[in-house]
Amino acid sequence: MKTCLVVDDSRVIRKVARRILEEMNFQIEEAADGAQALQACEANMPDAVLLDWNMPVMNGLDFLIELRKREGGDKVIVVFCSTENDMQHISEAISAGANEYIMKPFDRDIMQAKFSEAGLV
Repeated sequence: MKTCLVVDDSRVIRKVARRILEEMNFQIEEAADGAQALQACEANMPDAVLLDWNMPVMNGLDFLIELRKREGGDKVIVVFCSTENDMQHISEAISAGANEYIMKPFDRDIMQAKFSEAGLV
């Protein structure tokens, strides 16, 4: 079973994403910010990360940059999931190493399509 780390400061978003991803046969871990996410990756590198942009402590972009420097971090599929939907943000995320980008709000079909495009399902 593949693992996915859901990183979002919103408990509601984490819960919705967890439900969808578990239906897609992922084992889920959660983090409320980028710093918690890095700690989770140090303990157990996931197959995928669903990543919010705007979070306290460490935002999604800073987390992604740090993740890509870590051993094994270059193999993780990262799907940004954010309200930041202008081309500058999307381009910045892709340049930093994101594999896909989902705009909030999302549903199961959107998430399944993006995870499929990223080679996860």
